[in-house]
Amino acid sequence: MTTPASPEPGAPAVGVADVDGTARRRGPRRRRPGGRGMLRPVAYGIAGVLAIAVLWELYKLLGPADGVVIGGLRVLPRTTDLAMPHVWEMAARLLEPVTSSPSAKPLWLEVLLASLVTLGIAAVGWLVGIVVGFAFALLMQRWRLAEWALLPWIVLSQTVPLIAFAPIVKSWGSRVEIGAFQWADWMSVALIASYLAFFPVAVGALRGLQSPDRIHTELMHTYAASSWQTLLRLRLPAAVPYLIPALRLGAAGAVVGAVVAEVSTGLQGGIGRILIQYAGQASGDPAKPWGPIFGAILLGLVAAGSVALLGVVLKNYRRGEDNA
Repeated sequence: MTTPASPEPGAPAVGVADVDGTARRRGPRRRRPGGRGMLRPVAYGIAGVLAIAVLWELYKLLGPADGVVIGGLRVLPRTTDLAMPHVWEMAARLLEPVTSSPSAKPLWLEVLLASLVTLGIAAVGWLVGIVVGFAFALLMQRWRLAEWALLPWIVLSQTVPLIAFAPIVKSWGSRVEIGAFQWADWMSVALIASYLAFFPVAVGALRGLQSPDRIHTELMHTYAASSWQTLLRLRLPAAVPYLIPALRLGAAGAVVGAVVAEVSTGLQGGIGRILIQYAGQASGDPAKPWGPIFGAILLGLVAAGSVALLGVVLKNYRRGEDNA
């Protein structure tokens, strides 16, 4: 009696004999995603932060004190302690009080409170941008003439500089009075944040709503589905892989718009205002202005993380996500 030859090491299993002698094919095992797959992006993020810190210190150690100047233009900054504090000095400054007053809060707490104010305003602007951008996308998807008329102006709207646009919005908003309603300064900041947030949402949603193949839309027509049913059951699920990156860009744009608008309009309490305030104190305390800079970075991470949580909820619709 001969025994079947054993497979070579590393070769995939082709089949296993059942009790009745028939062969049962068994494919290669699929590795289930575990904790390692979830922790890998976090590890990459921490490694990236550490790499930036190492490059910062290496340039400060090896770079010229006056920076790198090419053709009379400084392309890399100075390496003095005033221009580039050490990483550990910036981290230690976050734990110290903002001022020498006994009742002064730690710098990290002041930055955190200001970041929460800006985050709330940016969230309002992001939601308004989503509503406006998606409304434009629905309108352009429904009528091709609307797409031809609106899309160039939507793209052109992003060329307006926010520094010049923000004071105009504040001036217009201060004149709005409807009964007991009075326009607040933070609403101007939220409106400017929505101005940056709506553009990627409008373009991404339009591309997603137009993504279903013609054979699928014709199939919905054969089922006598209305335009509303086609939108809910076909176009919206197909648009999710395009919407998630668009919402991520919109969230980042809302944060940037809120910070810039706070600087331009002079809104108190936000991260943008203390960024300008602490920058004026950099000559005597060079590590202090980096606190609100870290706070702005934290805002961007929170905004991107919020969209990532939304992507987890909609993971069943994210096959072939478009990250462009």
